[in-house]
Amino acid sequence: MSSIRPLIPLLLAAGILLGGNGLQSTLIALRGAQEGFSASDIGLMGTFYFAGFLLGCLAITRVMKAVGHIRAFSALAAIASVGTLLLVLVLDPVMWCAVRFAGGFCFAGLFTIVESWLNSGVSNHDRARVLAIYRMVDTGSVTGAQFLIPVFGAGGFTIFAIMSIMITLSLVPVSLGDRSNPTPPEEVKLDLARVWRISPLGCFGCIAVGVTNSAFRTLSPVYAEQIGMSVADVVTFVSVGIFGGAIIQYPLGYLSDRWDRRRVLLLTTCCAMLSALALVFVAGSNPLLNFIIIFLFGCFAMPLYSLSAAHSNDRADAGEFVLINAALMLFYSFGAIGGPFAASTAMQYFGPSALFVFSAVVYTVFIAVILYRMQARSGVPAGRRSRFTALLRTSTVFARLARRNSDPDSPEGP
Repeated sequence: MSSIRPLIPLLLAAGILLGGNGLQSTLIALRGAQEGFSASDIGLMGTFYFAGFLLGCLAITRVMKAVGHIRAFSALAAIASVGTLLLVLVLDPVMWCAVRFAGGFCFAGLFTIVESWLNSGVSNHDRARVLAIYRMVDTGSVTGAQFLIPVFGAGGFTIFAIMSIMITLSLVPVSLGDRSNPTPPEEVKLDLARVWRISPLGCFGCIAVGVTNSAFRTLSPVYAEQIGMSVADVVTFVSVGIFGGAIIQYPLGYLSDRWDRRRVLLLTTCCAMLSALALVFVAGSNPLLNFIIIFLFGCFAMPLYSLSAAHSNDRADAGEFVLINAALMLFYSFGAIGGPFAASTAMQYFGPSALFVFSAVVYTVFIAVILYRMQARSGVPAGRRSRFTALLRTSTVFARLARRNSDPDSPEGP
């Protein structure tokens, strides 16, 4: 435990940021609906957020090299905090889209800095433990922060001030932590064409998951609000879906390490599609039924990214874990840019349940691709399969943090 103690300030900062970012995503949908913004307006805000996130992933390494971890973190946190206050000072869809773009850029940079810092400070011996703690921090912060909304309400200034305070407070553990400013990491190597050749199925899977998961995170509060849920029920609905995905990843990963991973991917995608259709045709406006089915939806929809990544890593050569997963993160971001706006357009014309009809259609296409790839290529023998790793979609650097736990012989540097 003593070797992990110096990393506690960074884990604390990560928890504050993860919670604040998750809270902002839900609040923007709820407050936007209260202010009369259309579903397509809110979906467009999600598209701008993920466009900024993609740009942040690509640019942040140069920023760190120019000014170092602490200064880069301070600047991005300040911009994100100011942007949060602008959301309540200027209630306009165009301004909110601009702020969400800037927020996506800032949060991509902030997560990259924290994960790069953790990677430089953790020993191989403690890597698995730090990863487990980081994932618990992620799940606990994102789900717990949601419940600030019913406490303080989605209207008014208070909840935005609290979000701004959270982002600003993340500066405290980073500034006062007992680690020196580490050397900035090398830029993540990107070869999208090579990664696509290695695993077309894994790449397509990450794009499909980007489309559906970004639509869910952006628009599920709008769906819940439009079917008549209270603010507390909306927050519970979102949180239950996220929590379901967190607890089922490891059982599915364990299964995929022992079966043909594509069969597990196929089964999981089918269950995600059926859960989405159940939300449309079974749940109706009953809150309890919606909570149960969204939990099942989260159980199967959220792990698809890690399962797709694990399949891609099965096809990779030794030492390519970081290359593969950095590229997959970008493929996910490509899908995430289009998902919210496409789904919100469907909701605008066909009502709130169109969100999950849209997701079911995407899963159907993905199922067809899985079946085609299973016919086009033989499976990976059990002896060649990599170990499943539950990956967060916070930055392209997360693969470096997870690297030595899953790929101990990787030559990639920190």
